[in-house]
Amino acid sequence: MSFFQADNLSINFGGIKAVDGVSFTVPKGQVFTIIGPNGAGKTTIFNLVSRIYEPTQGRLVFEGNDITRVPPHQIAALGIARTFQNIELFEHATLLENLLLARHAHKKSGFFAELFFLPSVRRMEVEHREAVERVIDFLDLQQYRDSLIVNLPYGVRKVTELARALCTDPKLLLLDEPSSGLNVEETEDMAFWIQDIRSLLGITVLMVEHDMKLVSAVSDQVLALNYGRPLAMGSPREVQTHPEVVRAYLGG
Repeated sequence: MSFFQADNLSINFGGIKAVDGVSFTVPKGQVFTIIGPNGAGKTTIFNLVSRIYEPTQGRLVFEGNDITRVPPHQIAALGIARTFQNIELFEHATLLENLLLARHAHKKSGFFAELFFLPSVRRMEVEHREAVERVIDFLDLQQYRDSLIVNLPYGVRKVTELARALCTDPKLLLLDEPSSGLNVEETEDMAFWIQDIRSLLGITVLMVEHDMKLVSAVSDQVLALNYGRPLAMGSPREVQTHPEVVRAYLGG
């Protein structure tokens, strides 16, 4: 049984096929990266997996279960979390508050238990805080815990977005261009975090990325797309040297 599988995935926007018959399998415990020029359909695939878009055809299978029609608000509870290319944080809340919001998917108490702040709710609040603090320690964010997001440097915001996704306790983590907007040193740090997320936390990663140095550093398998269609799949080196991939990036 495959951990995650996209089977003949397609979506049309009017007469445009943004994704056209894409299939791939992500083994458990690996970093699987999707690359391609702008407009290749990479983020569209992420929007399909996270159920923001409905596929025109094909199916998505996660841990043996068909999730093609699962409502978007149930995806996090299944164990799938995501970051965004454009940072989507609450700017006028603190880093800690942003991370605590990510624990909402694990809330199990009812309205009256919350209203009267029963012992079960208090225990759960302690558990959520402990989970968030573990992520803060893991990503070395301690000094920013009480800072408003709006006051943080861009690189720290990118790591905070990653932290928020980790606070949902995902089994599959979708990283949408994690190095976007980062300098060389910050990108190297991001590679370090991704490797630790896979090796220390045991989380499987599905990533979209443009920075080929980062792709080579962390990826087990790479899928190259162009105009919504697969070009090549294999190791980072195999895909980067594939003639069709070179042609898609450089022209000719």
